[in-house]
Amino acid sequence: MLNYIIWNFDPILLSLGPITIHWYGLMWGIGFLVGFELMSRIFKYENHPKEWADKMFIYMFIGTIIGARLGHCLFYEHWFDWIDAYGRTHEGCISHPLNLLKVWEGGLSSHGGAFGILTSMYIYNRRVSKKGYLWIFDRLIMPIAVVGSCIRFGNLLNSEIYGEVTTMPWGFIFVRDGQTLPAHPTQLYETLYCLVTLAVSSYLFFKKKAYERKGFIFGTSLIIIFLTRFFLEFIKNDQESFEAEMLLNMGQILSIPFIIWGGWLIYNTMKKPRIKTD
Repeated sequence: MLNYIIWNFDPILLSLGPITIHWYGLMWGIGFLVGFELMSRIFKYENHPKEWADKMFIYMFIGTIIGARLGHCLFYEHWFDWIDAYGRTHEGCISHPLNLLKVWEGGLSSHGGAFGILTSMYIYNRRVSKKGYLWIFDRLIMPIAVVGSCIRFGNLLNSEIYGEVTTMPWGFIFVRDGQTLPAHPTQLYETLYCLVTLAVSSYLFFKKKAYERKGFIFGTSLIIIFLTRFFLEFIKNDQESFEAEMLLNMGQILSIPFIIWGGWLIYNTMKKPRIKTD
């Protein structure tokens, strides 16, 4: 009996002439649609206007895509033209800024997406809900967890962003990426912690009414997501070659501020009495 899984999934869902639809793109779409439905139900549960969810979907979608793309280019790509070990010249994201628009070529950062969501929700709060920044994220973290789990599963379908070689029986050999040894399917690990975040935040919101401590649900979710992400980075392959010389890779460095923020939110809100919200 094999003690590993041979993974040779075709990332292309459908190809019609010049049009190609990837499973990864479909998972993005499913994540946003399910997240939108969940957010709509949360607002309905609290008797808030339906259009709040409609507008939030637009703000979040735009913020996520722009943030994820900019984040990848700024955190993981070369800023200026560079020459690799084979003498080939590659374009930098600043020297060729139009490359930032090429979302279809891949290169999306989850940390960049997080910054994009934070920015877009700041604007959303000022223009639409006006309920407060933390009020939004105590509720939005549930749809975010849904989207995150779908995206990470899409990474698995793409045979990308996996971990180091492992002898565990659930190791995956990513054939389409040219691998011959089983590796940690870290995409599944990250899908799992997103689902755990969804379960915990939903329990705190609907069962414990933890939203009466503004920021507690969001802070707890930040700890679950980014602390887990920090430790998982130790078994993930570096996304870029420059990370090999770093004590902590880029994913870990970018996770630290979110972990600290989450801890501060929990500490700060626990010092205050519960506040009934409408």
